Amino acid sequence: MEHKKTYNAKQLKTPHGNLIIEGPISSDKLAGYEFHEDLVAFRPPAQQHQALIGIAKLEEGRIIIARNRHTIVGYVTYLYPDPLERWSEGKMDNLIELGAIEVIPEFRGCSVGKNLLIVSMMDDAMEDYLIITTEYYWHWDLKNTKLNVWEYRKIMEKMMNAGGLVWYATDDPEICSHPANCLMARIGKRIDLETVQKFDRLRFMNRFMY
Repeated sequence: MEHKKTYNAKQLKTPHGNLIIEGPISSDKLAGYEFHEDLVAFRPPAQQHQALIGIAKLEEGRIIIARNRHTIVGYVTYLYPDPLERWSEGKMDNLIELGAIEVIPEFRGCSVGKNLLIVSMMDDAMEDYLIITTEYYWHWDLKNTKLNVWEYRKIMEKMMNAGGLVWYATDDPEICSHPANCLMARIGKRIDLETVQKFDRLRFMNRFMY
């Protein structure tokens, strides 16, 4: 499958300054930007910056960023699912995962996450993909937001809806381990029935085990 990437951008005005939401961004561009020290949700900032540069080098990898002048203050990643997860078992070249989304605390509540998803979907090539995301409550910043898991889940779901991702049922053990965890997906307009059926089989791999 050819992974076409068309750059899109928009400006977002916030009370803390104007942001540029843009992407997919090349690895060279990413390397040239500062990476905000508060982007700590997944690993230390310097390591996460390097991880994003690595994803941008992948054929299917996409990074959309929110930046304040020269500093990245938010991002979303798209790439093939981890080989250890069930979502890679179908070996579907048109299934990609929204792997991570993060915005620094200063810009939360300013619709940055929502706009990262909106800009992501501006690229017509996204209609060739079945995009999934797995939401786990242990990645959520419950401490700083003072939200409970259900309030945070509602915000995450609303944000994902802005990119066209909706809730899907699954018997995946990790997702089923807590009722706030969830699988969400967006089925592109050019996705065929065979791909949808493969996805359904991945969602319910345990149904014939008992």
